[in-house]
Amino acid sequence: MTFPLHPICHQAIHANFTNAQLARMGDDRASLLDNPALMKFVQWVANKPPDFHAPTY
Repeated sequence: MTFPLHPICHQAIHANFTNAQLARMGDDRASLLDNPALMKFVQWVANKPPDFHAPTY
């Protein structure tokens, strides 16, 4: 299953999970947010405007 994501959110997910891990999780959003680093990112990005872009490396 695929979901539309903002590019920096997509980058953050792949920085914290392998494709195999994501495949096992399926569409379980809670499993993603159980990861402390990803949760910290989500809390940080939540207050950014919808058109916010940050460099990704």
